[in-house]
Amino acid sequence: MPFQTGSPNFGKKRPPPPDETFEEATYLKALGDKQKVVSLKLADGEVVRGWIEYYDKNMVRVTREDGPNLFIFKHEIMYIAEDGKKK
Repeated sequence: MPFQTGSPNFGKKRPPPPDETFEEATYLKALGDKQKVVSLKLADGEVVRGWIEYYDKNMVRVTREDGPNLFIFKHEIMYIAEDGKKK
């Protein structure tokens, strides 16, 4: 009797995951539409607070009340955390 497994797809190769899910753009759009205040931790350890007014493939624009608006390259951002407040 041949060895059988519980899965009918056993031994078949799975397709690789997609390169892009577009969830990042959806999340940044939602933050910008709601003007949610966020904290962005940068690669050098600095934390910037403000709301995301614009974004594209390479950068985000952060609008701040206590300083000038900033254009930050995405590769410099370690993470974005919602502060739970509206503008």
